[in-house]
Amino acid sequence: MSEVVLRADAVSVRFGGLLAVDAVSASFRAGERVGIIGPNGAGKTTFFNALSGVQALTAGRIRVGDDDLTGAAPHRFARHGVARTFQTPRVFAGLSVAANVAFGREFAGRVRGDAGAGAGGDGPAGGVGAILDRLGLAADAARPAADLTPSQQRLLEIGMALATRPKLLLLDEVAAGLTEAEVEAMALLIRRLRDELELTVIWIEHAVTTLLRHVERVLVLHEGRKIADGLPSEVVRNAQVIEAYLGDEMVEPAVA
Repeated sequence: MSEVVLRADAVSVRFGGLLAVDAVSASFRAGERVGIIGPNGAGKTTFFNALSGVQALTAGRIRVGDDDLTGAAPHRFARHGVARTFQTPRVFAGLSVAANVAFGREFAGRVRGDAGAGAGGDGPAGGVGAILDRLGLAADAARPAADLTPSQQRLLEIGMALATRPKLLLLDEVAAGLTEAEVEAMALLIRRLRDELELTVIWIEHAVTTLLRHVERVLVLHEGRKIADGLPSEVVRNAQVIEAYLGDEMVEPAVA
């Protein structure tokens, strides 16, 4: 069985009187593709923020490999191989596409400069040029990020995450706002990145049927609590999940 690369132990996050994440425990193994689903307000993004050091915990522990990173800053998580994207792409609009990816390398303390490095460059993701080529953005390297389409900006943010040389990639609704064809293309890209770069991928997505086709395990949150964790084919038939979120009409398309 593959090693556990990230573990959340009874993680809770409270905002005043709101318990946004309620004692959620989960472990993620090397090479897994795991989806996280749940209705709006379920605590998905808050849990993601906790897993990446963006959000301080009220209770619980976060371990990355053998290291306890509870309370550590996001750059510490990045240096331990945890990278993430956000619901709204966080790119530097006035910088070039290549400079955005180079910033990702610097954020995690990787080699500075090297914007034209090739595939044999820094780490398994290669240099900036290799990352852009992998994402289909090589021809746009010199363009300002502001000139990219929304789908290209999402790809660029993934490139910034890959530049940190991650072991684990957290994707927060990377398909939001994309067309149906773009959503499917994004899902296939994520699968390819996992395979080629030997990543663990944890993916939040509202495009549930797409997500269920492209992950190996699904974790379901509802009102801050974990209510299911298993194979997609099992989760979509879970009565508690159907009642809380999916609805009966989701079962057959998801399984198909």
